[in-house]
Amino acid sequence: MDPLSIGMVAAAVLVAMATAAWTGLKGWNSWLELKRMEITHSLADGHLPPTGNRIELADLKERVRKLEAIAAGIDF
Repeated sequence: MDPLSIGMVAAAVLVAMATAAWTGLKGWNSWLELKRMEITHSLADGHLPPTGNRIELADLKERVRKLEAIAAGIDF
């Protein structure tokens, strides 16, 4: 193989990689913008998180409180 063909193949590979990276970043930014719009829309409407999430959050807070009490040496 002559150096010109190696250079052409390398240039084609670099162009393909740059195109794939640009496309991936464009898609990632679009997905992030979609999620931002969803969050903004749900907060603007005043929607509360689903009940299951609130119950799970309260359960996790209770577990943390109990673990902190155990760490402090307080028994229930």
